[in-house]
Amino acid sequence: MTMQLVEEGPAATTDEIMTVVAARELRDGVVCFVGIGMPSTAANLARHTHAPAAVLIYESGTIGAKPTRPPLSIGDGELAQTADAVVSVPEIFSYWLQAGRVDVGFLGAAQVDRFGNINTTVVGDYAHPKVRLPGAGGAPEIAASAGQTFIMLRQSPRTFVERLDFRTSVGHAEGQDSRSRLGMTGAGPQVVITDIGVLRPDGSGELVLTALHPGRTVQEAVAATGWPLVVHQALQVTASPTAEELRVLRALTAGVS
Repeated sequence: MTMQLVEEGPAATTDEIMTVVAARELRDGVVCFVGIGMPSTAANLARHTHAPAAVLIYESGTIGAKPTRPPLSIGDGELAQTADAVVSVPEIFSYWLQAGRVDVGFLGAAQVDRFGNINTTVVGDYAHPKVRLPGAGGAPEIAASAGQTFIMLRQSPRTFVERLDFRTSVGHAEGQDSRSRLGMTGAGPQVVITDIGVLRPDGSGELVLTALHPGRTVQEAVAATGWPLVVHQALQVTASPTAEELRVLRALTAGVS
């Protein structure tokens, strides 16, 4: 079936494009450990569109949550009210995540480096930070044990950095086989979706620009990256959001079921 592009209503914002592109990465039936914020919005958009059988797990112990709006936190009551089951936090991590029952960990970040390592702890010196961030939560365990990891964040020199101020969660570590040598069972970051485009790891684990969103340029992506960004030789352009994707996304973020 051919999808129609948006013809009416407000044009898609950069955040909406990023969310739609991220949602498309989730296949139907996937078991996804979801982080709060943009990853949660993208995962729920996928569930409302092409992936109705996706099972969303949140750190508070909810399995199969079906929120009608983006949850404010892992403790948002709607997650428990709409879940298929609610279990203890230790069970979520030991039985589901660390036992290999989670296909995708969907995470946000404050900083990411060229190997997909994540900082959500501090900006600046740890003892005297410029900004103290929300912290690790379950992200280090998700990054270590989920079958693969998806990351969402806006791209700028402050977020795409040569060196993290603090390594909260390990991506591809130092590249090559360094992740497996750390004993991590998951495959690590397989895609990073930003407001400019999409990056995927090459054979060494380094993030490479593989696609741009409509209207964005390689020059913008390079300028927004704190390391010498490699651009894939077969660079693509992501498909624009469809009218239906935007309708569902806007209804979801407005709290309409």
